[in-house]
Amino acid sequence: MSLSYYQASVPVLAHGLRQLSSLLHKGKAHVAAHGLDPATLIDARLAEDMYPLSAQVQRACDTAKLTVQRLSEVPAPRMEDNERTFAELYARIDATVAYLESVPPEAFATERDIVLKFGPLQAHFDSGRYLTEFALPNFFFHITTAYAILRHQGVVIGKLDYLGRIGEVVPAPAA
Repeated sequence: MSLSYYQASVPVLAHGLRQLSSLLHKGKAHVAAHGLDPATLIDARLAEDMYPLSAQVQRACDTAKLTVQRLSEVPAPRMEDNERTFAELYARIDATVAYLESVPPEAFATERDIVLKFGPLQAHFDSGRYLTEFALPNFFFHITTAYAILRHQGVVIGKLDYLGRIGEVVPAPAA
C-alpha cells in the first residue's frame, strides 16, 4: 500500500495540531489550578535563545499550513504572530486545521519542485523529500518543544497526551 502526499500530510498535521491544542488546555488548567498568570506559561521557554511556548504554537501552525500550501498550491491564510492568550492560540490552531481540511486530496496529485530560501542559501526538494526530510521533522520539532516547555513548567502531561488516540485500543488478552 502506498500513501498519497495528502494522506501523509493533512491527517498527520491535523492530528498533531489537535494534540497541541489538548496540551495547551492542560496548560491552561495548570495555571488556573495554581493561581498563576497565564503569561507565565505562554512566555515560557526552555532556553533563553529558544522561542517561547506561544511562538512554538505559531511555528507549528505555520509549518502545517505552508506544508499543505507547498504540496497542493492552494494558498494558505496569512496569520499574524500576535497571540497572547490561550484562547488566541486555540483559535490559531483551529483556523489552521480548518485550512488543512479544506484542501481537497486531488490538489496533492502533482509532483512539485519546492525551493526554500534561508537567507542567501536555497534548499531544493521534490514533494516527497520536502515532506519527509524537512516539513514533518520541523513540525514535530515545534510540537515536541511546546510539550517540553509545558512539562518543564510543571504541567502534568505524559507521552499519551502527546500521542493522543493511538489506533484502536482494546483490552490486552489474558495471560
